[in-house]
Amino acid sequence: RGMAVSEVSKPLLDAFLRLLDLLDEPESVPILAPMVQREIAYRLLTGEQGARLRQIAAAGSHSQQIARTIDWLKENYSQQLKVEALAKQAGMSTSTFHHHFRSVTAMSPLQFQKWIRLHEARRLMLLDRLDATSAALQVGYESPSQFSREYSRLFGAPPLRDIKRLHQTARPGEAQLGA
Repeated sequence: RGMAVSEVSKPLLDAFLRLLDLLDEPESVPILAPMVQREIAYRLLTGEQGARLRQIAAAGSHSQQIARTIDWLKENYSQQLKVEALAKQAGMSTSTFHHHFRSVTAMSPLQFQKWIRLHEARRLMLLDRLDATSAALQVGYESPSQFSREYSRLFGAPPLRDIKRLHQTARPGEAQLGA
């Protein structure tokens, strides 16, 4: 649920490769990229998952309303979440909203917000080198211990150990030199 997988057709793959090949010709990008992007959109919409994509994009559809809610959550993940307010914003009852949100994301709105918060906190610790408490507070957690528990549950290790492992994985030579 929430995700669909299909085999990529050769014409779609060829279009993606042509788009990537344009990186070698920066002067051609403004002219050719929009045409290739249009071809990719056409092939996606007429492919095996086309009906699903059209439903998501259809103005006023439940999927499109959920997509707008997801965009809002991505921008406002640190705010306290009121599901009733999100449902009202999407023009649905709370139970209908929950049903459609779960069908699109395979998560409840609260689980989705938590997922976004934890990934953003991980990014802040990894790239901005924030400590776990600062990252937790910045993404909207009020309790560092709750953050650490949920982080460990999602990523399989406490924040400090996970970030240290990621740094070592990113620079294996450095980790060996420091040992």
